[in-house]
Amino acid sequence: MREQAFDPGPIFDVLVSHDVDFVVIGGLAGIAHGSAYNTHDVDVAYERSAENFSRLADALFELGATLRGAPEGLPFQPDAETLRAGSNFTFDTRFGSLDVLGDPAGSPRYDELRADGSTEELWGRAIRIASVDHLIAMKEAAGRPQDLTMAAELRAISDLLRAPKDDEPD
Repeated sequence: MREQAFDPGPIFDVLVSHDVDFVVIGGLAGIAHGSAYNTHDVDVAYERSAENFSRLADALFELGATLRGAPEGLPFQPDAETLRAGSNFTFDTRFGSLDVLGDPAGSPRYDELRADGSTEELWGRAIRIASVDHLIAMKEAAGRPQDLTMAAELRAISDLLRAPKDDEPD
């Protein structure tokens, strides 16, 4: 697939319209928490039930998802059976890159990731995002230089969020 301009809004629209159970992780979640780093993809963790596999597969079909970096013509269908057999997938869509991760490195189980997250407005939509602490753990587990830099920034943001406010008693 030729490279598309990155536009996360329509990706979120499709995931939400198909009622996919997901949590935004990665760079966009970091940005929602105040990170200054840019990103060029949507990273989501997803719930791994039969119903959600089916909803996710329908959303991927609507997005025109193809495996990122796969040879042209590779017989791959992102259907519920394929999603169930795998875990972490990287796709190109009509709106840019989308990584769907059933088991992100450094992340707790999905139910804990979702429960500890928050709902934020992203591109005009109420979207569940991972907590700062879980993002730090995932960035550190990824271990790439850019992830470690973002983890350090997120630690500073976490410290600021936890610091007492001037009008609060110590």
